[in-house]
Amino acid sequence: MLRAVIWDVDGTIAETERDGHRVAFNRAFADCDLAWDWDVSTYGHLLRVPGGRERLLAWMDSRPDAPATEAGRLQLASELHRRKGHHYCELVEQGTLVARPGVLRLVHACVDAGVHLAVATTTGRGNVEALFPRLFGADWRTLFPVRVCAEDAPQKKPHPQVYELALERLGVAAADAMAIEDSPAGLGASRAAGVGCVVTRGAYFEDADFRGAVHVCRDLDHAMATSDGIGTPVDLPALRHLHAAGRWMVLDEDGPRR
Repeated sequence: MLRAVIWDVDGTIAETERDGHRVAFNRAFADCDLAWDWDVSTYGHLLRVPGGRERLLAWMDSRPDAPATEAGRLQLASELHRRKGHHYCELVEQGTLVARPGVLRLVHACVDAGVHLAVATTTGRGNVEALFPRLFGADWRTLFPVRVCAEDAPQKKPHPQVYELALERLGVAAADAMAIEDSPAGLGASRAAGVGCVVTRGAYFEDADFRGAVHVCRDLDHAMATSDGIGTPVDLPALRHLHAAGRWMVLDEDGPRR
């Protein structure tokens, strides 16, 4: 029985990577008088490296104008990441980031039906606490009583740590949960924890290989092709159907396949 839905944040609940974190990083670079700019394509490549600080350090490896010593790079990465967090919160307050199609609908349907919700993200808690009140209102903590963030799970996705902690705090078995993700790393993390996963393709993963997902769709409002040919958005009945049908059956836009 489906008892819990576990949500990724960046790229899944909102397009925060392209429209939030990327922009905030560029503003942090300007703060520090760095002639660095992460355009949409560049940031897409950098997303192969999980974690903001890790992404900065990987970028510095190829930059002749980065600090020469490891200690200097670590210090600069920490300062840039701190400033990025400030700018990200400003972008959220300005209303730049909105929920992706179908997110609010599915969240409230789950709550109304007594299906538990959790967050399993390797972004920082401050980013979640900035974004969620804007998207879900003042009672967002009631909607998502379990929130596992980077501070709780230092092992980045595709490591399953963040999902294992979410399941533990929910008190729910992996077989009774479903994940919603947007990236191959997120899918890998949920699968490694034994949790079936619906993938709603983020802007940076439109062409990624999501074999092993229960279902793959453009967004949660995009009509999915079920085995009986009926088109439906990914609503709670559809999610329950996918869960009951078998966690490792793959359904994509063209219908079911094994």
